[in-house]
Amino acid sequence: MNGKCLHWYTIQSTARIFFMTSALFSTRRQLSAAAAASVLGLALCSKAAQADDSKLPEPHHAAIAGNPADAAPMVLAARRYAAFWNTGDEQYARQALSPDFIDRTLPAGRLQGVAGPLQASQGFRGAVPDLTVEINDMVVADDRVSLHLHFRGHFSGQFGKLKGKGQAIDFQAFDLYRIADGRIAENWHLEDNLSLMQQFGAIRP
Repeated sequence: MNGKCLHWYTIQSTARIFFMTSALFSTRRQLSAAAAASVLGLALCSKAAQADDSKLPEPHHAAIAGNPADAAPMVLAARRYAAFWNTGDEQYARQALSPDFIDRTLPAGRLQGVAGPLQASQGFRGAVPDLTVEINDMVVADDRVSLHLHFRGHFSGQFGKLKGKGQAIDFQAFDLYRIADGRIAENWHLEDNLSLMQQFGAIRP
């Protein structure tokens, strides 16, 4: 190969390497940008999936045994679960309840586990769409949280064969939670179902 040919071959080879390298870096930049956008999108989706903790019900009265900082995750779980009943937003329940959640006072016909409260809330809101919940009292000790809850609303939907006429619903409930890893692992609950059934018109006062 003569000098001119060698020179031209060198120029061609250098040009090929330059364009291949440029294409490679361009592809890498595109892939990096796509990856960054994907990660950002996942982060935004994850953030969007989180319920708004700024709207959690505040207990009217709270008594905490021990270090309040240690109790903070337990208080948060209890308030998130109350927010679930207050709004019907399933994200609050999924954040509050352990994946292995057990209802220790499971009503007849209710599913065990996280699916149970979701089922109950959906059914109850079919009867009382404007249901609200207040935390009257909260007591935190060791790995337990106890709540005194106050439910209010209007029976404007359907409950079994009963059709609401907008009558007021007002009853109370008591919950006892065992907290593990910042979530409710077990729940014992008692509702004033007699008052509720009377207000529904299912039982005469």
